Amino acid sequence: MEAFLGKVSSTPTRKGERGRLIFAMDATASRQPMWDRASQIQGEMFTETAALGGLEIQLVFYRGFGEFMASPWLRDEKTFLRLMTSVTCMAGETQLGKVLRHTINETKKKKVNALVFVGDCMEEDVDRLGGLAGQMGLLGVPAFVFHEGSDPIAAYAFKQVAHLSNGAYCGFDSSSAHMLKDLLGAVAVFAAGGRLALEDMARERGGEVLKIAHQVGSKGT
Repeated sequence: MEAFLGKVSSTPTRKGERGRLIFAMDATASRQPMWDRASQIQGEMFTETAALGGLEIQLVFYRGFGEFMASPWLRDEKTFLRLMTSVTCMAGETQLGKVLRHTINETKKKKVNALVFVGDCMEEDVDRLGGLAGQMGLLGVPAFVFHEGSDPIAAYAFKQVAHLSNGAYCGFDSSSAHMLKDLLGAVAVFAAGGRLALEDMARERGGEVLKIAHQVGSKGT
């Protein structure tokens, strides 16, 4: 971990500005068991990257009956962690389309370098999601989609979103929270320093980080 943090701290931001990362989560009821186990790991990862001063992070989540929330852009790691650990899951349908539209709108205001999405299921029209993901690709905003579990419908949709946005897809389960931590770190490096920084980290770390580096498209990097 110390080597990774050193890598992030030495990675130059784009054009002298902080990288901007949207971190979006499915907070519907099916996510609760994994959420309880992984939220602290996710929070610690982003606490450490935010503390290095290279990122602005916006927390986005959906849950319940059409509830969709987006935090302000945050530089303070304690505020981000407090927001993240305060979220509880509620039954409801998926709203990934809202996440993608929100990301498009945000980057039209000021460049967003990457979207992270963590979810486990999908109940939306894949063609509509693909159209939004394609818009993100044209705007140079890759989606890094981390799929909990093995639902085949979700896997297909998530892979399409990642591919069309020039991003990356990776699956994980309750036994691989440590892998998720490494992957989130890799996305943080990408948001702060771009494709070349991610490739440097992938050569050093290998494994799943190398896999997502190979998936990432060259647009916007």
